[in-house]
Order: sequence, then structure tokens, then C-alpha cells
Amino acid sequence: MQEVRCSSCNRKLAMGIFQKLSIKCPRCGTLNSLRVESPQYECHRAPVNLDERQSP
Repeated sequence: MQEVRCSSCNRKLAMGIFQKLSIKCPRCGTLNSLRVESPQYECHRAPVNLDERQSP
């Protein structure tokens, strides 16, 4: 999870996983708009069964 803090007063605003977020700071009133730069994709591969591989 990622911690989200206000860009002006550094108050902790949220913890979570997000792609795009707009949140107003209750302390100073700054509107903080955040988005993910490059999402982390999960790579799923099929299991390799060594018995089915053909040897030359």
C-alpha cells in the first residue's frame, strides 16, 4: 500500500492502492491530485512440466 500525504502541509491523507486519486486536505484545503506513473502488472506464466519437454 502507498501512503498519501498533502503536498502543502505534509499531513497524512490516506493509505491504499490507487490508479487516480483527488483528495482535499482537511487541514489546509489543498486539492491533491495523484495518479500512478506506471502501473505494476502481474506476470502469470504457465508452469513448466519438465517431463513433457522433448530432448534433442
